[in-house]
Amino acid sequence: MTEAKKIAGRRNAAEQLPLVFEHGAASGRDDLLVSERLAAAVSLVDAWPTWPSPVVILTGPAGSGKSHLAQIYRETAEAATITARPGEGASERAAEGPVLLEDADRAGFDEVELFHVINAVRQHGTTLLITSRSFPPSWNVALPDLASRLKAATVVEIGTPDEDLLGQLITKLFADRQLYIDDKIVSYIVQRMERSFSAAQTVVDRMDKLALARRVKITRGLAAEVLETLETAQVRE
Repeated sequence: MTEAKKIAGRRNAAEQLPLVFEHGAASGRDDLLVSERLAAAVSLVDAWPTWPSPVVILTGPAGSGKSHLAQIYRETAEAATITARPGEGASERAAEGPVLLEDADRAGFDEVELFHVINAVRQHGTTLLITSRSFPPSWNVALPDLASRLKAATVVEIGTPDEDLLGQLITKLFADRQLYIDDKIVSYIVQRMERSFSAAQTVVDRMDKLALARRVKITRGLAAEVLETLETAQVRE
C-alpha cells in the first residue's frame, strides 16, 4: 500500500467517526440578528404586552428565527409552553398568564382545545404566541369558530433572507461553535449556497464536523467541498 493510500484511508476513517456535539445557539435578545425581513416580528415581540391583538402568529421558513423570538417572548412574558390537546391543561394555563404554542402546523393541535385556549386568552387579558412555517389558512381548520378566531389574530411573516443577513447568520452560527472565520470565506459561501436559513445551518454544521474529523481549519476549499456535496445531493433528490 502506497503512502498516499494510507493517508486517504486514515482520512476516510476519521471522517466516518460519529461526531456528536451539542452547540447551544445564543438565544438572548442581544444575540438576535435583525434585518428588514425580521424587523416587524422583532418589533412586535419587543412591544409585548401592548400587542394589537392578544393572539400573535409568527410564520416563516425553518431556521428563520421563530424559535429565537419565541424564546425571547417566553423569557420576557414568563410564558408557559403549551400543546393544544385535550387533558393537558392548556386553556387553564392560558387563563393564568401568557402562553406559547410552537410549530402549530407541524406539531398539530386539537381544534376545540385551541379554540378554548384563545377564548381563555381573550377573556382573561393574557397573550398567546403561535409559531408556524405556514399561514393559518393552510392549516385546514374545520371548526368555524376557531377559523374566525385565527382570522382575528395578528399574523407576522418572516421573509426569505438576503445575502447580508445570510452572511451575518453564518458568522453567528460559527461563533456559537466558538469558531471565527474570515469574511471572504463567508462571502464565498453566501454567493454559492441556497438562500435559506436552514441551508445556512446545514452548511455550517457540515463544515464544522468535516473540519473536526480532519483536524483542519475552516478554509475556502473546505467550504467549496461541502457546497459541492450538498449541491450533488440536491440534484440526486
